[in-house]
Amino acid sequence: MSAVLFGALFITAAFALIAGGDESVPAAASQYIKYIDFNPTEQALSDALELDIAHHGENWAPGFSVSLAYLGAKWGGDFSHYKKSALVTLYDKLKSGTTLDSLTSGMKYFPYYVKAYGAVLDGMVGTYYTIAQNDDGTSTSVEKYGLKAFSPIASGYSYNHYNDFGASRSYGYRREHLGHDIMGNIGTPIIAVESGYVEACGWNMYGGWRIGIRSFDGRRYYYYAHMRKNHPYNDMYEGKIVTAGEVIGYIGMTGYSSRQNVNNISVPHLHIGMQLIFDKSQKDGYNQIWIDMYSLTKFLSHNRVKVYYDSDAKEYYPTQIIFDPAIND
Repeated sequence: MSAVLFGALFITAAFALIAGGDESVPAAASQYIKYIDFNPTEQALSDALELDIAHHGENWAPGFSVSLAYLGAKWGGDFSHYKKSALVTLYDKLKSGTTLDSLTSGMKYFPYYVKAYGAVLDGMVGTYYTIAQNDDGTSTSVEKYGLKAFSPIASGYSYNHYNDFGASRSYGYRREHLGHDIMGNIGTPIIAVESGYVEACGWNMYGGWRIGIRSFDGRRYYYYAHMRKNHPYNDMYEGKIVTAGEVIGYIGMTGYSSRQNVNNISVPHLHIGMQLIFDKSQKDGYNQIWIDMYSLTKFLSHNRVKVYYDSDAKEYYPTQIIFDPAIND
């Protein structure tokens, strides 16, 4: 079976759930997405961001996630043969006056891809503010538009990774690996990918010392696990508001133990996962949606945070913070 056909079959089922087409469950329970296969490549993400920034503010421009959703709907989610020319052609047609509605009129699953890809990406790009120092010693707030999500590994720290999503895990029970492992050194600062609030913080027998951060729109739940023994966090607690780019903790080897603060992981690494939540029942119940973050991690590696060590606090902090309007909203 081809990748496009395989993807289309899943999309058909998922879209039916959005539309309430699953007659085996009550209508109210079938009005949200229950499956997403997110496959845009690092290059596709980078090109979509470049075009979005270049045409930001122009009414005809589709935007970051919508441009990728167009290709997803066109190709059945298969980006294996992606070329930048596909996005450039889309932008050229729209700039010349062709409407997005006319381009997608025959794409039955375009609304599904808009909602699905938007759930993954919409919090990563937008307006944010930085502080610029003036020659007279004063500072000025500078408005910017672009990528406001960051690599989970601080700048200057080496790491390695490969696509391990879906690999087998056996501790506790046999299951799939629904995250992405980034191998690094113990103590490497871990960065908040996106702004949000701490929903979970503490020990978990599988993830060791871990943090769960929910995006402000409620759709993304970032799970950071296996953090450092004895000193896993940088002032983290449930309910805390976290800004993208903030140091939230440090790589370790904790987990795979019912006892707290135990190093039972053989290789130091950060396990990071992104769960999409369209209905509150998905958080801990059936129909959980976890995204393959390998391409996203490679994409975000171009936006890494520089940090410094505060010897008094014995913590690492970013050298420059962003001010994210999502926090005020």
